[in-house]
Amino acid sequence: MVDDKEKNMKCLTFFLMLPETVKNRSKKSSKKTTPSSSSSSSSNSSSKLPPVCYEIITLKTKKKKKMAADIFPRKKPANSSSTTVQQYHQQNLSNNNLIPAPNWQGLYPTIRERNAVMFNNDLMADVHFVVGPPGGTQRLPGHKYVLAVGSSVFHAMFYGELAEDKDEIRIPDVDPAAFLAMLKYIYCDEIDLAADTVLATLYAAKKYIVPHLARACVNFLETSLSAKNACVLLSQSCLFEEPDLTQRCWEVIDAQAELALKSEGFCDIDFQTLESILRRETLNAKEIVVFEAALNWAEVECQRQDLALSIENKRKVLGKALYLIRIPTMALDDFANGAAQSGVLTLNETNDIFLWYTAAKKPELQFVSKARKGLVPQRCHRFQSCAYRSNQWRYRGRCDSIQFAVDKRVFIAGFGLYGSSCGSAEYSAKIELKRQGVVLGQNLSKYFSDGSSNTFPVWFEYPVQIEPDTFYTASVILDGNELSYFGQEGMTEVQCGKVTVQFQCSSDSTNGTGVQGGQIPELIFYA
Repeated sequence: MVDDKEKNMKCLTFFLMLPETVKNRSKKSSKKTTPSSSSSSSSNSSSKLPPVCYEIITLKTKKKKKMAADIFPRKKPANSSSTTVQQYHQQNLSNNNLIPAPNWQGLYPTIRERNAVMFNNDLMADVHFVVGPPGGTQRLPGHKYVLAVGSSVFHAMFYGELAEDKDEIRIPDVDPAAFLAMLKYIYCDEIDLAADTVLATLYAAKKYIVPHLARACVNFLETSLSAKNACVLLSQSCLFEEPDLTQRCWEVIDAQAELALKSEGFCDIDFQTLESILRRETLNAKEIVVFEAALNWAEVECQRQDLALSIENKRKVLGKALYLIRIPTMALDDFANGAAQSGVLTLNETNDIFLWYTAAKKPELQFVSKARKGLVPQRCHRFQSCAYRSNQWRYRGRCDSIQFAVDKRVFIAGFGLYGSSCGSAEYSAKIELKRQGVVLGQNLSKYFSDGSSNTFPVWFEYPVQIEPDTFYTASVILDGNELSYFGQEGMTEVQCGKVTVQFQCSSDSTNGTGVQGGQIPELIFYA
């Protein structure tokens, strides 16, 4: 009978035949039988099976099943010479002929850990890949089942209707390091990305349809995006059809256009990307910088096409893209001292552009003559009022500073500062932007104050990229009229368009500026 305590338990019932019990019961029944019954039973024994005895076993069921990792907590193997999973990962990156320790399966409680031992390991490998271009190949082992589980492309390759039974597969268009990074994700469920191989890894993940790895690559690129690599990533994002990454690249290129155009990466872009950048209406750069960047690209393109570095060839590789440069919108000095003397323009083009600057009747030009719109800077004002007093806010080489954080990526172009409260005056301002003590941008300039309570902009040489959810320190050291306006009723949080800015006091401030009052009333930024 089942215990009363077990009646309310959920149970599974298994019926198990016990041969020994059957024999014992047969013996007991034979002793109890009479001769008459014995004869009848013997007559039936040949046609009937012996009675079967079953024992009922009840098993408790858990609401939540335990996995192997829960039952067997991860421990270091008792044998100190055994190799850990992490060591296998590291060693297998360069050595694909590892032989695991005897009974290595017993060292790792989970299938994930046991599977990881097979990463880049010749043990039980049933396929090999020769990865990389000729002269730079690497032979890597694989296991068809594991690969097919991780990628639909591998599944079709090994188990599909058109599967080919090949022991060796050549992959010349994928970098070996990128292929290894993809295999590590498939085998070990680990994402290991590096700045110099992330684009190649993204290509591999796209080619073999490993979407989660591809998404991780895009996230990595977005977080490492800067003016130095924005143009190259723009080209690649279009190739990989990643619209979110493309939009991020345009945000950086627009706001930090001059830095992006002067970067080495700009010369590595393809012609289609060059045209899209030159067409960009919101490009925040002087046109002479755009012109010089296009000539630098043309020089590198001549080398890629094995052409002599001549003015004629530079113009040839630029083609119609040359007319996307808005030369007529340059300052006259920039044109006369730059574009007009570059030799890239024909004599007629040079004369026509000069006439465009000076003549009342302007000639028709092939170049776009309308200036770019650029970006409109936004201003975050943190004070609700301002005031001045005869005995406060003097400047004697001391620092006014405030810390701020944003919830979206922005580009700080400069600060808005208060001026003199005693009539017009000129100030010398050293502005600085830091993150965790590291200077990201600084500039020394002058601004003229007309005696009003308005703010006056002071700009960095180039906009500074600000990442979300991190506090930055804005500082200024002013030299000029000692008495000036200052802010009051400061706010700790300001909503400026779609950007939320938080403020807190800075330990660098030695002149009295804080959240509630002081200098640096405005942050000027692009978003």
